[in-house]
Amino acid sequence: MKFPNKVTPYKRSILPKLPSILALIKEKDYTVTTLYECVSDSLSINEFIDALDCLFALGQITLRNEVLHYVKRNSI
Repeated sequence: MKFPNKVTPYKRSILPKLPSILALIKEKDYTVTTLYECVSDSLSINEFIDALDCLFALGQITLRNEVLHYVKRNSI
């Protein structure tokens, strides 16, 4: 997974790719394959998997019954 550092600039890291995937999942639920078909023009399969890993680790998405869901949070 590429994070920004001295060698990897922000634009080449995984972080700028997260909002585009998250925006799609916010609109509706997708299977992993269907979501990849939507973003395959701009992301490689490795970048896509890394982005899903990041979003899951950050608690932004969840996987239930082979479908990706956006995790809605309650504001306190």
